[in-house]
Amino acid sequence: METELETTMISTSHLDQLISSELKASEVHSEAPLLRSLDLSRRLQEKGISLPSPNLAEILVSSLCFSQHTPSLWKLLDQAMASRLVAPIQILALLTQKVVPERREQAGAYRLYLELVRRYAVALPPFGVTVPSIDKIVMSIDEALQLSRTYGVQEMDMGRAIVLFIFTVIKILVDSVLEDCGFPYARTDMHRSSDIQASASNTLLALEIVEKIIINKKAQVFLRLISINMPEQFNNLVERLQLVEAHISNITSPSTINVASNMLVTIQKALTYAIHRLDKHPQLGVLFNTRPRNSSLPKNSSDGNSSCWIPFDMFMENAMDGHHLHVVSAIEVLTELIKALQVLNQATWQETFQALWLSGLRNVQRGRDQVEGPIPDLDARLSILLAIVPLSIVPLVNNVRIRRLGLVTSLQLLGQFSALLTPHPAFVTLANEAATKAAVFISGMKGITNPIPKANGNMLHLIVEASIARNLIDTSAYFWPGYVVPSAQLPNEPHLARDSPWTAFMGGAPLTASLEKALTITPAPSVAELEKLYLIALNGSEEEGPMASRILCGASLICGWNFQEHAVHMVVKLLSPATSIDSSEIEIENRYISHMRMLNSLLLSMASVNTVHILSLYGLIPEVAAALMPICEAFGSLSPPSNHKSCLPEETSVYSVFSYAFLLLLRLWKFYRPPQEHCAPTRGAQARRELTLDYLLLLRNGRVSLNNPNAKPVYIEFFPKLRAWYFQNQACISSTLSGLSNKNPVHQVANMILNMVWTGRGSSGTANCFSNSSSSGSINGVPPISGSGTTEESCQRPTLPAWEILEAIPFVLEAALTACAYGQLSSRDLTTGLRHIVDFLPASLAVIVTYFSAEITRGIWKPVHLNGIDWPSPAANLFSFDVEIKDILASAGVDVPCNYPRGSIPMLPLTIAALLSLTITFKLDRSCDFMHGIIGHALENCASSSSWPSMPIVGALWAQKVRRWHHFILLSCTRAPFSRDKNAAAQLIKSCFTSFLGPLSLTEGSDFVSRQGASGLFGHIQVDRGPYIPVAPGTLYVYSCRYFHDIHYVSEVVFRMIMKRARILADEYVRSNGMAPRVRSDSSAASLASALSKVRQSTSLGACMLVITGGPKLVQVLYEETFPTLLLLGEADSKGPMHGILCGYAVAYLLFYSGVFVWGVDEAPPAFTWVYSSKRARVFGRHLEFVAKIVEGDLKPICQPGAWKAFVKCFIGLVIRFTPTWIRVLSLETVTKLAKGLRRWNEPELSLALLEQAGPAALSAVVEALSST
Repeated sequence: METELETTMISTSHLDQLISSELKASEVHSEAPLLRSLDLSRRLQEKGISLPSPNLAEILVSSLCFSQHTPSLWKLLDQAMASRLVAPIQILALLTQKVVPERREQAGAYRLYLELVRRYAVALPPFGVTVPSIDKIVMSIDEALQLSRTYGVQEMDMGRAIVLFIFTVIKILVDSVLEDCGFPYARTDMHRSSDIQASASNTLLALEIVEKIIINKKAQVFLRLISINMPEQFNNLVERLQLVEAHISNITSPSTINVASNMLVTIQKALTYAIHRLDKHPQLGVLFNTRPRNSSLPKNSSDGNSSCWIPFDMFMENAMDGHHLHVVSAIEVLTELIKALQVLNQATWQETFQALWLSGLRNVQRGRDQVEGPIPDLDARLSILLAIVPLSIVPLVNNVRIRRLGLVTSLQLLGQFSALLTPHPAFVTLANEAATKAAVFISGMKGITNPIPKANGNMLHLIVEASIARNLIDTSAYFWPGYVVPSAQLPNEPHLARDSPWTAFMGGAPLTASLEKALTITPAPSVAELEKLYLIALNGSEEEGPMASRILCGASLICGWNFQEHAVHMVVKLLSPATSIDSSEIEIENRYISHMRMLNSLLLSMASVNTVHILSLYGLIPEVAAALMPICEAFGSLSPPSNHKSCLPEETSVYSVFSYAFLLLLRLWKFYRPPQEHCAPTRGAQARRELTLDYLLLLRNGRVSLNNPNAKPVYIEFFPKLRAWYFQNQACISSTLSGLSNKNPVHQVANMILNMVWTGRGSSGTANCFSNSSSSGSINGVPPISGSGTTEESCQRPTLPAWEILEAIPFVLEAALTACAYGQLSSRDLTTGLRHIVDFLPASLAVIVTYFSAEITRGIWKPVHLNGIDWPSPAANLFSFDVEIKDILASAGVDVPCNYPRGSIPMLPLTIAALLSLTITFKLDRSCDFMHGIIGHALENCASSSSWPSMPIVGALWAQKVRRWHHFILLSCTRAPFSRDKNAAAQLIKSCFTSFLGPLSLTEGSDFVSRQGASGLFGHIQVDRGPYIPVAPGTLYVYSCRYFHDIHYVSEVVFRMIMKRARILADEYVRSNGMAPRVRSDSSAASLASALSKVRQSTSLGACMLVITGGPKLVQVLYEETFPTLLLLGEADSKGPMHGILCGYAVAYLLFYSGVFVWGVDEAPPAFTWVYSSKRARVFGRHLEFVAKIVEGDLKPICQPGAWKAFVKCFIGLVIRFTPTWIRVLSLETVTKLAKGLRRWNEPELSLALLEQAGPAALSAVVEALSST
């Protein structure tokens, strides 16, 4: 290595001597600079020295001795730069290092240097030409200006050197101006103090040269690159220019003060020029103008220009689906959606927030006449409006004044929408309280204390109070014009007639039954009350602890919207009584046992549909799952007392605590579904993401590690009993049961359970279902079970830990079903026995559901007749119930046949009949909420897994049992056809498009002609409605889409629907313009803008439908499978170029909007990223790699070339315009291929804009693109 270094130094030294001698020889032969440079060039080339020569540049600059520098030498330097004997950028870099620090002593040299900067600073070297000495030139520039060290560049090339050189020269000249103005700002190593008065003329010249550089279009591109890739450095330059603007008056006349101001304006224009030039593109500009054509919101309207904001409505309606639990907080998801729609619609923040509030109000109004049943009620809809929406706005307006002003304005304008502000009768009192609070505040400010004022309130007053509670606005809102409307007609409100129960509680009143009831139905007025409740629940007496936990899960959690997030976190925290991290297993178990009564009450209260739904809205499902697991492990390992008979809600036992915790844990994930590795490799199974316990724990561990890096993770391996059951459950789903040997302890437990439930035959009087002579332990024929019920004398109840009971129950079920199938056990006794098992250990319901669900999918059990004798009969209302289902679907545009004509005998597989018969034996009060959450999902899953339509029978029988739930059951049954009929799913998708956008023709969808937008999609908002309402297509889709068997098919249908509408719009465009079907001059711009506006509406709806149906995985399928398949294997459209262009645009919008709704427009919180945007880089990167291959001609699409080019231009343009951060994850190779392809298509501006956003690695590519223009 040392030898090579010495050789290099010798050769460099020899080269320098050779160049110096030739330089002197040229001086002897010719004196004129031009002739001298030509002679020098000839001499160097004869010696084999390549040009431009970095050594010559260094020799020339070193020859400039300030004591005797001559004009001829400067002129020679100028000629050498002009004739490319030396690289101008290298000369300027070397001169900058040498001249600028001496500018005050050597004003003449500094002025000559400035002239060279004026001429050559932005003169880019030619790219594509081989320059042998390029690396030496780059190294010389880097060393002269210390670029690598200053900007942290690891590898320097010519492109990076040019960009950083321009920026550094501007910064150095600005610093020199500041120093000359007497403001020593940010001195560098090249600056030295001096007492010599600076030359004002040189200072002004430097300022003029900086201005000239900045107004250069190429330099502006470089500045944009710095602002994108090095924002701190760029902001530092802007600060310098602002200081110049403030101090330039110290040395110059007023006429030149505006120079710095002009430079700041120019820089600002440079930053937005890339966007501006795309917006002004003759053809592409209309694509990126996504701002609604009529962005003003009509007064007193329930829609308020809702078409472009429909994702808000879709999000909120989807959030109300109680069947689907969310692992990411709705707050984070909505925050990202707000940012996305504000960017996509190019809206102001006031317009964005106003559209958000209107969507929330529409969502509340849709719940006014909600059917009765175990689904989230109106309180949950108000939670979204008054808690989720304000909390999602908080991170957007913090420390951003213009956004906060937009929020205030949006709230002030809400009063125009009176139709949406009318509160539900149940909440009129709360609205009046909020309005009266403002009136009292104003009276207090005026010094008026008597009488207490009263005011009429509406939903706006509740929204304002929720916003004040989150510090989004302050109490100045009370003084808005028209906000307080005094009223003398209001009756005495409860809150004014007597003291709140919370006042007594905070005053020290003990918790009694009456006080508990009052506190449970009254939301807490502040967080202080919740904190006191939490401490009582954790440390109070055995009587007060359960009371406090029940109160926390009451109105304070369900409708305490102003502080709901605090109540939610306290409830979850109560599940994990404080224990040391290093506590032993026995200590932890004792801690849980000491809180057994509190946990029993807490878990039973948490089982309600509303509570689980609110926990889901706040994204706390992973944390709840992790907190429930140690409870299950601890109490499932304890034996009950010997006198235990059944679990009653009013009693506390180890079985009851375990069962409530276990069933709540299982509600959080699809425990009855097969694990992913056992799924059949169908398309739909691979695209839908189902929650699993492992996945929930991974999410929980990731979140905890963000807040506390030292926190210990939780894995299922930490809970051996739960883990054993978890794998047994998966085995039960995936395969039939294996037999048991008589030596297995489960053999004995199973017989004990059978003895407890059914009296056996034979002299022993026991039900021994396992053959003692069978070595494999398989069931030997028909188990000897009789149909008589058990008595306490005839059996012994097992007093075993719950885990041992659960392990044996599948074998008990197999024996019982087999006996029933062979006629050895009547259906009534089977049902009664199953109910006894559930009463004894409620957690066994989960095992029953798992086993029956698995057996249904195997199809090995014969059907049974529901004749009303052996099994309950739905005949009384089955036909009418089936017709009602058909009518509801027809109202939503879906036509399905009746499954059960009048007179037919209904049948069900034995397993469904047994499960159904069991479920209708349960009571329907709040004490059984912990079971209802399991039963509903189980019945729907079993019915959809059956080989024939079973849901109408299930619904008819349940409707007989619970008449008040008739409409809820009916609507639940409308989801069943979509699980097996792809045509029904396609009809529903088509109906959604028609109701939202209008019919494709006058003969299609006449029912939806007058209803479009959000009202058409989700139904009109009316105050007075009848008891039965047809279901709107959008509502039915939101609650049914997760039941679609093949969700790949959904993406294909949505894809084709959007293409069909694009073709019709193309026909209308051609007819309206009366010309050849292609985009021409500005005369057709308005017509094209109108067509594209409708395309955006359809793609926005389609993207929302795909996202709520399959989430990130379906969007991945759209990018990686659906789009490439239809592009390469679809049919070519030969009707005209306009068809291809609009179809290409439509596909681009669909893919882009789908990606934005899942991945967001910029950086997102980690919890959101893990679930939604973690695969964005891979999916988006692969997609553009595929696009690049077609652009290069490696793949040949079947569609029209015009359609393909339209897609590429539109999609890339949308990404550049709205989500530039996506581009930075792409490989430089992919970006370069796309940029070259765009240049070949005569789109240099789009190509350059793409390269600009590709990150630091693309700096050289940008410079190369500029040098070729």
